[in-house]
Amino acid sequence: MDWNDVLHFLTLARMKSVRAAGSSLGVSHSTVLRRVEALESKLGTRLFDRTRDGYILTAAGEQMLPGAERVELEMAALARGVAGADERLDGRVTLTCCDDHVARLLLAGLRDMCAAHPGLELAINVDTRPFDLNRSEADVAVRTLRCGVQPPSHLIAQPLAPLVIANYVARAHAERLRPDEPGACSRWLGFEPADAQAALVAASSHPGLACWGVFSSLALLVNAAREGLGLVMLPTYVGDAEPQLVRLAQADVRHVADLWLLSHPDVRDNARIRTVRRHVAQVFADQQPLFDGRRGCFSHPAGAESDRADSLSPT
Repeated sequence: MDWNDVLHFLTLARMKSVRAAGSSLGVSHSTVLRRVEALESKLGTRLFDRTRDGYILTAAGEQMLPGAERVELEMAALARGVAGADERLDGRVTLTCCDDHVARLLLAGLRDMCAAHPGLELAINVDTRPFDLNRSEADVAVRTLRCGVQPPSHLIAQPLAPLVIANYVARAHAERLRPDEPGACSRWLGFEPADAQAALVAASSHPGLACWGVFSSLALLVNAAREGLGLVMLPTYVGDAEPQLVRLAQADVRHVADLWLLSHPDVRDNARIRTVRRHVAQVFADQQPLFDGRRGCFSHPAGAESDRADSLSPT
C-alpha cells in the first residue's frame, strides 16, 4: 500500500472536498481523486460516498480511518526523528501564527535572520485552528491561550507575551462616537464568540452600549472601526499600531490571554527550527511594550504606511 495514497485518503476524509484536500496537499483535485481511486482499487472496496455534504466515508472507510491515522503518526514521528538531528541551517521551517498582525511583526522581525541564512526558507501561514504538531502540520506555532490555561504538556512551550485588550475609536469619528455623550450613537462592534464579547462588555466602563454587527477577523474589526461604524475592543498590538485609531479615555486595558511559542520535542535539536524559535522569541521581546499595553513604543516596519490598507483588508 502506497503511503501517498493513504495520505490523500486521510486528507479527503478530513476536508470532505477534493478541491480543499488538493489545496491542503498542494496538488490538483484530479490528483486527489486519482490517488483515492487507486487505493480503492487496491483494496477492492469503496471508501467514500459522494453526497451533497461532500465526500463522506463509507463503512469500509470508517474502518480504515483509525489505522491510517496511526500510520500517519508513525510517519510523522519518523520524519521528526530524522529532522531532529539535522544540524544544517538549510531547508524549510513551517511557522503558523494566530493572525495577520502577528504575521506582519514576524515578517519584519525575521528579515535579518533570513538575510543571514539564505538557505533557510520560511513557510508562514495564518490560522487560528490548533495545528497538530504530532502530525508535523507545523514546525513552530504561535498560539493564544486564555489566562491560566497551559499548553499541552508534551510540547516545548515558551511564553511570548501577554494579550492585552483596550477600547478604541477612529480618530476621525471620536467626537461623534463619544460613549459618555448624551444622545451619541455609540455602540460596540461585534465579534465572535458572542458570549465572550458579552462578558467583556458587561465588565467594561460602558456596559450599556449595544453590540452591533459581527466581524469575523481582526482585520475586519479594524476596518469597521476606521470607517466610524462603532467602538471596538482590540488587542493593543493591533489597536496601538493603527494610526487611525485612538484609545478611549476609559480604555479598560485588560490582560485576557497569553501568546505562546510551541514546537514538538522531537525537533528540539534541529538547527534551523531552533534558530527560528530563538528569533521569533526575540521579535516578541523587542515589541513587548506593544503587547503589554504600554503606549507610544511601537515602531512601524519600513514601508508600513504605504501598504497599510492592503495589510488590513478583509481576509
